[in-house]
Amino acid sequence: MSNFDPTDIQAQERDAAASAERNRKAVDVEIDDLKWLMSNKRGRRFVFRVLERAGVWRLSFNTNALSMAFNEGQRNEGLRLMANITAHCPDRYTEMLEESKKP
Repeated sequence: MSNFDPTDIQAQERDAAASAERNRKAVDVEIDDLKWLMSNKRGRRFVFRVLERAGVWRLSFNTNALSMAFNEGQRNEGLRLMANITAHCPDRYTEMLEESKKP
């Protein structure tokens, strides 16, 4: 049995604030992890391969709707990763692209 009291607005506000703080900390950790990964040439190589496999630089079109939906799902995750990189370590993104051109 839960002790949830729907009339206790203050408790609900405290819970919401605590939940928001946990979410903020989780986002901060994710950003720090990404910056750490992108700070290393090996990490940038890995991320480039993930983005390439996700298809962020190609169309996801397919005449089979299920295949296209799958491709678009992969691409969406890649685009999410790329957006985080460009938002939080844009110089590393450029560095990664330059490094990918070298044999």
